Amino acid sequence: MTVTARGRSGGGAGMEEKCDAPGLGFLGLDRMRVLLPPLRLPEKLSASRTLRTHLFTNYRMRKVRDSSRWLIPLWVSIWVFIASLIYLRMSYQAVEKRRELLAIMCDDRARMLQDQLNVSMNHLQALAILVSTFHHSKTPSAIDQKTFAWYAERTAFERPLTSGVAYGVKVTHAEREQFERQQGWSIKKMYSSKTKKQSQGPGNAEDAEVREPAEEYAPVIFAQDAYKHVISFDLLSGADDRDNVLRARESGKGVLTAPFKLLNNRLGVISTYAVYKYELPPNARPQERIQAAIGYLGGIFDIEALVDKSLHQLAGKQSIMVNVYDTTNEKPISMYGSNDTGSGMCKVTLNFGDPTRKHEMHCRFIQSPPWPWLAITTSIGIFVIGLLVGYIIYATAKRIARVEDDFQEMSLLKKRAEDADIAKSQFLATVSHEIRTPMNGVLGMLQMLMDTDLDTTQQDYVRTAQASGKALVSLINEVLDQAKIESGKLELEAVPFDLRTVCDDILSLFCGKAQEKGLELAVFVSDQVPQTLIGDPGRIRQIITNLVGNSIKFTEKGHIYLTVHVVEEIMHCLEVETGTQYANTLSGYPVANRKRSWENFRLFSRELNSSEMPFATSASDSISLIISVEDTGVGIPSDAQSRVFTPFMQVGPSIARIHGGTGIGLSISKCLVGLMKGEIGFASKPQVGSTFTFTAVLTRAHSSVNENKSSEFKGINALVVDHRPVRAKVTKYHLQRLGVHNELTTDLDQYISKINCGSQIAKLVLIDKETWLKESHSLPLLVTKLRNKDQPDSTKLFLLENPKSSVKSNSHIFREYNLNVIMKPLRASMLQVSLQRALGGIDKLHCRNGVVGNSILGSLLRKKQIIVVDDNIVNLKVAAGALKKYGAEVTCADSGKKAITLLKPPHSFDACFMDIQMPEMDGFEATRRIRVMERDLNEQIERGEAPPECAGVRQWRTPILAMTADVIQATHEQCLKSEMDGYVSKPFEGEQLYREVARFFLNQDQVQ
Repeated sequence: MTVTARGRSGGGAGMEEKCDAPGLGFLGLDRMRVLLPPLRLPEKLSASRTLRTHLFTNYRMRKVRDSSRWLIPLWVSIWVFIASLIYLRMSYQAVEKRRELLAIMCDDRARMLQDQLNVSMNHLQALAILVSTFHHSKTPSAIDQKTFAWYAERTAFERPLTSGVAYGVKVTHAEREQFERQQGWSIKKMYSSKTKKQSQGPGNAEDAEVREPAEEYAPVIFAQDAYKHVISFDLLSGADDRDNVLRARESGKGVLTAPFKLLNNRLGVISTYAVYKYELPPNARPQERIQAAIGYLGGIFDIEALVDKSLHQLAGKQSIMVNVYDTTNEKPISMYGSNDTGSGMCKVTLNFGDPTRKHEMHCRFIQSPPWPWLAITTSIGIFVIGLLVGYIIYATAKRIARVEDDFQEMSLLKKRAEDADIAKSQFLATVSHEIRTPMNGVLGMLQMLMDTDLDTTQQDYVRTAQASGKALVSLINEVLDQAKIESGKLELEAVPFDLRTVCDDILSLFCGKAQEKGLELAVFVSDQVPQTLIGDPGRIRQIITNLVGNSIKFTEKGHIYLTVHVVEEIMHCLEVETGTQYANTLSGYPVANRKRSWENFRLFSRELNSSEMPFATSASDSISLIISVEDTGVGIPSDAQSRVFTPFMQVGPSIARIHGGTGIGLSISKCLVGLMKGEIGFASKPQVGSTFTFTAVLTRAHSSVNENKSSEFKGINALVVDHRPVRAKVTKYHLQRLGVHNELTTDLDQYISKINCGSQIAKLVLIDKETWLKESHSLPLLVTKLRNKDQPDSTKLFLLENPKSSVKSNSHIFREYNLNVIMKPLRASMLQVSLQRALGGIDKLHCRNGVVGNSILGSLLRKKQIIVVDDNIVNLKVAAGALKKYGAEVTCADSGKKAITLLKPPHSFDACFMDIQMPEMDGFEATRRIRVMERDLNEQIERGEAPPECAGVRQWRTPILAMTADVIQATHEQCLKSEMDGYVSKPFEGEQLYREVARFFLNQDQVQ
């Protein structure tokens, strides 16, 4: 069995190797191998271990077979019992659910039936009020039979469940004779002996018998046309009808009769309402209601039609059988449906408004209940699962012995794989250290050689060798960064830094290449960006350097423009240049639309709420920056844009052949941007150019120090003459950094007229070379006006020279107009030196190539005693030479033991640079021992037993800075654990050593 370690494929670097030769293809070192000897056990020990394992396995297998004879039947019986319980439980739940569903459906139908009956009864009560108002309260009456019948027919739609209505008036025996003369007919009995035998309903009025004398009568005077044959019938002549009338007038509510057959042979009931001569209070006594009664209104309800309509409205997927009964008497009377008394009945009590009569609704499903398939399948499934679980347990127990053997074997293989991984990590550290150590000597010696007097050819050779060495170191850094990213061990620092200085340094780095190609290189940082930020300046420098380097590599004409803004400016300000118009670019060449490079950023998505924006809270210390690099190069083909950020991928083979490169720079930049909680994107147009943009979330540095503006330029006014707004904006930005108040102009004639009017003349006039050639007719007049003014100090003229122009070819212009030339790209330090030299602030002999000498930088290190500890003689010479340039006095030690002897407190050294990997004693151990000695001395100082050399010292601590070629995070963490104060990676430069050690001398009270 082999274990492989796979490297990233791409560029021919991916490969697979066995665990005893770990893959190193991602380093491009395919021929190097780290061989690990295979781990072998002694033969006797291996044989004894194998025999013991085999015997133990056979014993376990016999035990498993003996147990299975009685465990399997028991297991099956248990799961049969469990499946049966599940089936019974689920069947019971299904029956209960069906019963609940039937109860809900029956209750819905009962409620619908009651609601519809109540609506019709309310309309009958309204009709009774109508009769009372227009018949009894009017003299003469406003209603007759014809009017009542017509109104009843027209309003029948409001009473769809009533088949007819009739009204009977209250007549006493004394009023009978006069009433019969008025009506023209005699009061009849409702039921004669003949009709009562034939039907339960009243007969014809012509054949009916005259009502015998009685104390009170209730003859029908109005009726619907369908029932006008009941006119003249006395409602009190029938036993049931008399009972309903008496109950209705005593209660003041509608009362119902027992079910009877209607003329259509369907069952129905009559609802009777009493009509009063005046409105009674709700709590009126029965005697008061009897005396106030003047008539009775009856309505006939077709119960079967009522129930059919309700069932039709609530028809569902499952049909149910509905029966309605009148249960007032002991023997229920069926009002609807069949007399079905089957099982599964659900009973619901009905309330039709008459408390003396009781009604019920009986419901049941028409279809028989289905088979409980869910219970059946679930119980069977549980049983099958139980059998499968038993089989799995049985098979697992059977294979435990074999698995234990496999586990022992895999443990050995795992140990070998871990050893291979450790070997790979050690190889990375070793290769990095062994390459960086000699490269430190090569680059250091080349730098020291550059400081000597060399002719032009020799300087060119040295620069070429130095550039090649730096390219090799850069390649190693990129490969190691890619390895860190893949292993997830890349971390960021959080230190204060000046982003404007970082951008200037990057421009200085590419200044030579830009001038060789004739490219215009510029940087602009918005005023909204704080002077000091907290973040990882090295990684930000790496990202911008990679983007600018790619732009210079693929650009042959035009410009490269680096801009830095705060995200709020892009979100809320529309004046940020996007380069969509040719005239609004740095060089006048067309560029890709910058907005397209960030349009897919989640930060700018309109779907986000303001609370989700990282800059939503103004009080937060976090600040989001957006950094863009714009070029006018060849652009990226459309088919290659999708793989721009893929590691080890080039746009095409011709690009790799012409421009070179490893293809991992953008991939590393994307990962670094992600660590900074930002995003990266680009916009590119073939043969036009590309714009790469990324965001980064940094922290504001709390500092009471104002922006570092040179005080020597305060009060000086400058005039910038440039016809390109973007380029003029860049010049204005650098002048403002120096504290120079400036003014922009593109119309020279207008400015000359101001001079003629006596306006204040600028102390400095900066004219772009391209504008000078374009405005050649006006500029000589401007120069003459400025020189003719009677001023103690004449105006200084500066020509901003483009890198594509030759200074020698235009030397006659400089001599004629006495111009000071400033070569682009503009940087604050270079511009400061040029202005100081023109104004007489710096001796020209101390300026070389526009850079201030080392006197300012070396002021902090002058006469400082610094010890350098390294076992490599070349590294000692490089470090000592670099520090001596800044005025330091350097002592060298070639071992950790000598360093301990020299740094035994008290001593005279101010700082120490110590290598980590040294023979006999490494830098970590030497630092720990030095710190122990310092702690002992500090304890003596606290007790007042310090030697005379420590007089006035509160605490003794010598700054110790690590010098190492290991750039992995583990080494950095180990430096901090060993109480080192800083970290310098090889190969280093003199300025890097100065920056690391100078911060300890800013406040002498902190270092003794």
